[in-house]
Amino acid sequence: MAFVYILSNKINTVLYVGVTNDLVRRVWEHKEKLVDGFTKRYAVDKLVYYEQFDDIVNAIEREKELKAWHRPWKERLIKKQNPEWKDLYETIC
Repeated sequence: MAFVYILSNKINTVLYVGVTNDLVRRVWEHKEKLVDGFTKRYAVDKLVYYEQFDDIVNAIEREKELKAWHRPWKERLIKKQNPEWKDLYETIC
């Protein structure tokens, strides 16, 4: 099992697309600021979107696709599943 996810900051001005085989653990790492780099620097730790895949290869392909998208496209995708941009972390724990 694998996941592609999109994180945002508190005021939804920054987006980050990632891939993982353990969504709960990975988002928790972002929330606890255990992941150095972009998400830690810009306080990006709110799970606003995710997709589940049967294998990591398909998830990585989708991650690359989403990373290439323009921001308005990503925003529309998020709003379809999560119109209020709520933090979905509690729903996956």
